[in-house]
Amino acid sequence: MNSSNNEKYANNTQIELFASSTGIVAIKSPMRLKILSMLKNNELSFDQIVSNSGKVKSTVSSHLKKLVEDGIIDSKKDPKDARKKIFYIKSEYLGELSQVNPFKDEIENYVSSYLSKDGDPFEFFRLMFKTIRMGLISQGINIDPILHDAGIRVGKELYPQLADEKLDQFLGNIATFWDDHKLGKVEVKNIKPLEINVYDCFECRGLPNLGKPACSFDAGILKALFTEYFKNNVLVDETKCYAMGDDHCCFVIE
Repeated sequence: MNSSNNEKYANNTQIELFASSTGIVAIKSPMRLKILSMLKNNELSFDQIVSNSGKVKSTVSSHLKKLVEDGIIDSKKDPKDARKKIFYIKSEYLGELSQVNPFKDEIENYVSSYLSKDGDPFEFFRLMFKTIRMGLISQGINIDPILHDAGIRVGKELYPQLADEKLDQFLGNIATFWDDHKLGKVEVKNIKPLEINVYDCFECRGLPNLGKPACSFDAGILKALFTEYFKNNVLVDETKCYAMGDDHCCFVIE
């Protein structure tokens, strides 16, 4: 994450939630949010944090001390210079809160659209899942990190059932599982890089246009499955999504 993205991220996020050893901690300070955005993908030295923050050392030191006290970050000795410290995030990121509420009427509209159709147990379960998620969105609560982590856990447990030495068969097993469990229709668009399209996606179809991908649970499952298959950590990038106005979801695995 570059410095411009860090700046944008910190400015747009009002509250971030982290799970520390003592409980859930809400971070509201713009400066602490900025520091955390720097540390999300990299361990950084004190001097690097000062340089990227644009603040004086005493200000940065005060905020770092508070984050350490809250159990959000920790430090270790710099292997190149034992007199210096390297800072890193040691807690679990849970999500963010926002006061923006652009979808307050979407829950009523979604429930009404379901009630106008024939009853279907699966559709009712989809209704329940979407209603809970949209309710959280309407309150400004983003649970994507939790859904992604849950997807990774499910994917690890699921892998032995779908595993196959041949990639084509493995992909076929994934498509069959998605279809059998009504998670959507899987289509392999490309092999290099590996691109998977999902139509009628259970996780996001029916959500309002969020302007960003919404399939964190599916992305987590795919990350775990292909990390296990390739015996190497993979990145899963959702480039298309119903929640972005697209007519299907597309996941690129690299």
